[in-house]
Amino acid sequence: MVVLYHYVGLGHGWRIDSGVLFPHVFPFAAYGWLGVQLFFLISGFVICMSCWGRSLGDFFTSRVVRLYPAYWFCVLATTAVLVLVPGGYTRLAWADVVTNLTMVQAFLGVEPVDPVYWTLFAELRFYLLFAIVAWGGLTYRRVLLFCCLWGSAALAFNRFGWGSFGQFLMPEHCWYFIAGMAFYLMYRFRPTVVLWGVVAVSFAAAVPSARLTWRASIRNMEQWVPFWPVMAVLTVSFLMMALVATGRTGWITWRWLPVAGSLTYPLYLLHQYIGWEVVTYVENTYQVDPTVLLGGLIGAMMTAAYLVHRIVEEPLGRWLKPRVRAGIKDAAGRAEQVGARGNPGVPGARAAQAPVAASAVVPGAAAPGRRREPVVVGASVGSLGDGAGRTAGSGHHTTP
Repeated sequence: MVVLYHYVGLGHGWRIDSGVLFPHVFPFAAYGWLGVQLFFLISGFVICMSCWGRSLGDFFTSRVVRLYPAYWFCVLATTAVLVLVPGGYTRLAWADVVTNLTMVQAFLGVEPVDPVYWTLFAELRFYLLFAIVAWGGLTYRRVLLFCCLWGSAALAFNRFGWGSFGQFLMPEHCWYFIAGMAFYLMYRFRPTVVLWGVVAVSFAAAVPSARLTWRASIRNMEQWVPFWPVMAVLTVSFLMMALVATGRTGWITWRWLPVAGSLTYPLYLLHQYIGWEVVTYVENTYQVDPTVLLGGLIGAMMTAAYLVHRIVEEPLGRWLKPRVRAGIKDAAGRAEQVGARGNPGVPGARAAQAPVAASAVVPGAAAPGRRREPVVVGASVGSLGDGAGRTAGSGHHTTP
C-alpha cells in the first residue's frame, strides 16, 4: 500500500502525471498512505504479544535486534544511491547521516535520510511509553489501564495542549496502538464489552486525524480524491484485526507468510527515495514503458528487501542479540551487587533485587474470574515482530 502510494499516488519522477500513466492503479494507490495506520494497529497487537511474560530487558533486546541491523544498512544504502545516481535528490550532510544511524534523529531535530523514517519516530515513542508497563510486568489490568490513561491524556492534550510532552503522547496516532493492544487482550483472554468499547472509541477518535492526512495527501498529489474510501479502508483494517483477535484466522498457515512478513520492514526502509531516484534517472535517460518500469522497480525493491533480510538482518541479528543480552545482564548484576552492599547483613538482600516481571507475571495466567487461555508464543505480524518468523495465524501453542 505504502509503496504504491509513493510510486503512483505521489508519482514523483514521472514525466507525465501518474494518474494518467496508471489510470487503473491510481484510484487505489491514492489511499496507500493508510498502510501506515494499519501498520500502527498491527504494532499495538504484536508488541503487546511479543513482550508478554518477558522482562523489560528482553523487550529492549528484541527491539534493538529487530530494528537496527536493517535500519543501519538502509540508511547507508539510501545515502549511497543519492550520491551515485543522478536522479535529482541530494543526500544529507554526512554529520546528519551519522546522527540518523542512532534512529533518534527526530528527537535531535535532524532531518531523516528518507522521509519514511518518520514512522520510526512514532514507533519509538510507543516503545518508550509501553516500557513503563513492561517494567512492572504485563497483566490484563495493567495493559487495559495503560490504554485508557494514554487515550485520556491524548484527548486532554488535544483540548488543552501540553507543549512537547503532549506531542510525545502522539494524539494523532495513539488510537491505532491502543486499539491493537485491546485486540491482543481479546486474543489472549476473551472479548469483553470494555475491550470492544476501547476499540470503538479508538476507531472514532482516529477519524479526525485520518481526515487531516487525507487533506494533506490531496495537496501532495495535487489531485482530488473522495474521503469515503478512507473510512472504508480504516473499517476493513479494524475488522481484519477483529478477526485475528477473535481467533477466526487460525486456519491461515500459509508457509510464505513469514517470508512476506520479513520483507516488509527492509522494503519500507528502502523504497521511497531510492525508487524516486531510479524513476527520475530512467525517465530522463531511457525510453522505458512506464508499466514495465513500475513493475520492475517494485520487483527489484522486493528482491533487495529479501537480500537485506537474509544477508544483513539475520546474521547481524544473530551476532547482536547475545551481546545486547549480556550487556543488560551485566548491568542488572552490577545493580544487584550495589543493592547487596547497601544492605549488609540483611538475609535475602540479593533476592529482593530480582526483577518484578520474573516473579509477578506468569505467562498464560488469567486474572481471577477470567477464562484461562493458551499462551500464544510470540509472533511476527507484518514487519514489527521479534524476527522469529512466526505469524499470528499459526495457531495457539500451550505451555504448562
